[in-house]
Amino acid sequence: MANASTGKSKAQSVAEVEDLEPAVEPVLHASIYDDLRRRMITGKIVPGVGLSTRGLALELGVSQMPVRDALSRLAAEGAVAIRSKRKIEVPPMNPERFTDLLDCRLLLEPEAAVQALPHITPAKMKQLREIDAALDTAMENGDVIGYMEKNFEFHFALYRANNRPTLNRLIETLWLQFGPFMRVVYGRYGTANLVDQHRVALDAIEAGDADSLRRAIAGDIADGMGLIGRTSWS
Repeated sequence: MANASTGKSKAQSVAEVEDLEPAVEPVLHASIYDDLRRRMITGKIVPGVGLSTRGLALELGVSQMPVRDALSRLAAEGAVAIRSKRKIEVPPMNPERFTDLLDCRLLLEPEAAVQALPHITPAKMKQLREIDAALDTAMENGDVIGYMEKNFEFHFALYRANNRPTLNRLIETLWLQFGPFMRVVYGRYGTANLVDQHRVALDAIEAGDADSLRRAIAGDIADGMGLIGRTSWS
């Protein structure tokens, strides 16, 4: 009886594993995609450095398949260019692409912030202030990666309060395309002299002033993208 019970338990375990396997692969692919997406947005992947499917797979401890799938998705979003199996890179910036990205950000992000305004709770306000304080520390310390991570967290903690996931996903796609270049620019110019438009935005949120919030977000975009504009496209 014990052996039969044990055999049944093993059979059940095998069945459970088999049931789980189809669900594991999409979750893994999504995880790798989200990881690489976050790296690009926060400047951990920079222009001029080739991406290796094999190298990324080894670094992440996975097979090449989910990495290849993630890179294909990023290519469809304009974040990387796949020249061949061995040549994958951030596509170069040029005046036309820069203007397009800037115009789209100025069109979407101030509106996303204003639409979030009615949904900012005291808890959300506290979170935004904490992120901004950490961002200030990164600026003072010249911590470029830390600054970019906190800048991303601040903007999307604000935008996601608007309950407009499609709008926010479109904005993330824009961030994917300029994030690598911001990393280069901040590395060149530093962070100490950046204007903290986030404080202006926080004051506007506190006052419930939609017009001031819209101007603060537009000013923040113009300051950051303006640094890219001052940089040689090469």
